[in-house]
Formats: sequence, C-alpha cells, structure tokens
Amino acid sequence: MIRNPSRAQAGPAILAADIKIRPARTNDVDRLVEIEASAFDVDRISRRSFRNLVSADSAIVLIAEEGGGDPQAGRIVGYAAILLRRGTGLARLYSLAVAPESSGFGIGRRLLEAAESAAFDRDRIALRLEVRADNAAAIALYQSRHFRSIGRYLDYYADHMSALRFEKTLRGDQAIETGIPYYEQTTDFTCGACCLMMAMARDVPGFVLEPVAEIRLWREATTIFMMSGPGGCEPYGLAVAAHEAGLDAEIHVSEPGDLFLEGVRSAEKQRVMALAQEDFRRRADAYAIAVTIRPFTLVELRAAIAAGKTAVVLISGYHMFDKKVPHWVLAHGDDGRHIIIHDPWVADERGESVADAASLPIPYETFDRIARFGKVGLRAAVFLSRRVA
Repeated sequence: MIRNPSRAQAGPAILAADIKIRPARTNDVDRLVEIEASAFDVDRISRRSFRNLVSADSAIVLIAEEGGGDPQAGRIVGYAAILLRRGTGLARLYSLAVAPESSGFGIGRRLLEAAESAAFDRDRIALRLEVRADNAAAIALYQSRHFRSIGRYLDYYADHMSALRFEKTLRGDQAIETGIPYYEQTTDFTCGACCLMMAMARDVPGFVLEPVAEIRLWREATTIFMMSGPGGCEPYGLAVAAHEAGLDAEIHVSEPGDLFLEGVRSAEKQRVMALAQEDFRRRADAYAIAVTIRPFTLVELRAAIAAGKTAVVLISGYHMFDKKVPHWVLAHGDDGRHIIIHDPWVADERGESVADAASLPIPYETFDRIARFGKVGLRAAVFLSRRVA
C-alpha cells in the first residue's frame, strides 16, 4: 500500500543518490508510526506491531533514509515490511509506505526492489502482496516490477474496500544458463515426458521439442492410469524411454515395487497399472539401467548436476500450484544455494508465463522438502546424461 500525493504536496526534490536503504532499528519505531499515520487512513500498523516486526526473525523491515544513511543526519522517508512464511518458500510484502511529503521521487520503487532482494536473500521463491483495489499508483508500480495478479479478496479492508493479490517469482541478479531449453507442457498429464524432452534437447543430437514427441514419450513412459484421468509417468518408464531415446539413465526411488497405487480406487485400474510397471521394471533390468532403492539425497543430486547430468525429479504439486498431484520437474542447475529447475507447468489461470517456470531457483531446504509425494513421502528421480559412444 502506498499513498501518493501530487507533486504540489511534495517537499523539496530528493535525489535518488541521497536515499539509502537499511534494516530498521527499534529507535526507528516512532518515525515509522508517524509515516504510517500520514500515509494511511485505515488499517494502520500499531506501534506495538512495528516493534514486533522490527525484532522478529520472521519479518524484515527496511528503511528508506535520506542523507546517506547517517543515523544522526538522516531522515526516514519510507519503509517496507516483509513477512517470511515459515515452512514455505514464500514471502509477503506486508506493507510499503512513503511519507507524503517525499512522494513522487521513486522511493517506493527503491523500497520494492530492496524488498524483492531481501526476500530472495532469505531463500524465498516468490513475493506476494495485497493492495487496495482503488490504489492505482501502487498497482501500476507493482505491475511495472512484473508482479502478476493472482486473485482478489472482497471486503478486505476496514472500510470494506477489496484487495487485489499480486505475486512475483524471485530470481536474484544472475540467471543460471545450462544450455537446457525450456518446453511448456501442452496437457495436464505430460509433465514427465516434457522434462525428458528438455534433457533430450541438449543431449540427443537432432531432437526437436514439439507436441508430437511430447505425446509419444508420454505414451512410452505412462502408468496408464492415475488418480483420475489419463496416467502420468513413473520413474522406471521415464528411464526406459530415456534409454531408448539415446540417453543414459539412473533410477533413484525410495520404495520398491508398484508406485502411485494408493490414490487409485478401482481394483481393475490398479491391476493394469501394476502390470504396466512390472513391464517397465523388466525392461529397465534388461537394459541394465542402474536402480537405487532408497531416497536420493541433495548431495547426490548436486553431484549429478556438477557432473553435467540432469534429473527428472518427482515433487508434490501442492507445493508448486496448490494441487495434490504428483508432478515432475527437471533439475538442471545449482548456484550454491538453489537447485535450478524447469517446471513444465505454467499456471496460465494465475497469470503465469514461461518466465515464472523456466530456470526457477529453489532453495536447497525447500527443494529437499517438496521432492516427495503422498503419505509415504515417495521420493523418486531419474538422473540423465549424454550417452558416450
């Protein structure tokens, strides 16, 4: 939320170089309360809440200070408060305010940029926020920083105004380039095949990313059925399809035997799935594809990526797009803090684009937590590498 008065109300011109962003201290609280009172008519943050925010490990409060950051000479002209949601890779921009007399000089943008960087540095994947539906200036700022609309809360504020919800995928300052092209799945059920295709596009000469290949590879690696609708791919099927397409494959799975049967009620469907998976296991054995029956570790995954391999990894769709379905992503990079993935699913209904799904940095701890599925915490991956003649 930002209050933006006209330039006529603003004070003397503020040079961008004169503004420094720093963490808030407890002795800043009085000034924060003053800015809050002048910037907002309703839903103000209390003095007590500011004190809690400044001292909490689960929050970040950033100050925009005029005068080079000198606490003796500086004047606080704005702030941003970020909440860090425990157990997730998400951060929330709780509030952003600029003193009315300092509005119009880009301070809100500086604070927003700093908030994005601070959230990324605390290993957050995305930054979310709510903004009053009638705050056109703030909405324009968020959109200019590539925040996308993800919904609306009716009757959200004390004066019954609705709130618009926005989200931005955070990437940091430097993108990781591994030579793996991105491909968006064209169906709800071909994520595994698409991950395999992306690996093949780099490591199999002449392979072309296109929908016919997507469906062909899905047919070759699918379990026939899933919880509902067409089946999804399973690790043995993916490994067999990869081997037949010209890649070397290694299977890592935490459970022996048939997979994904617990979500299927029909005994007939379970029987067909079990037969299909038995066929994949026999073919994997015939091809001498290495199989490790235990959960892969983050150390093993990082070592594989360092050796130039990619990995098709099973995750819970709940952690990526709020659906409790098994989902495959392609891990292809490592920047020392994050596993870099291509997620073939682009949530168009949430306003996502390819930019939100390609080369997405997932913090190690978060990736380790989401790389499992179901009540048993099934952990599965297929490590892929270019075949050496």
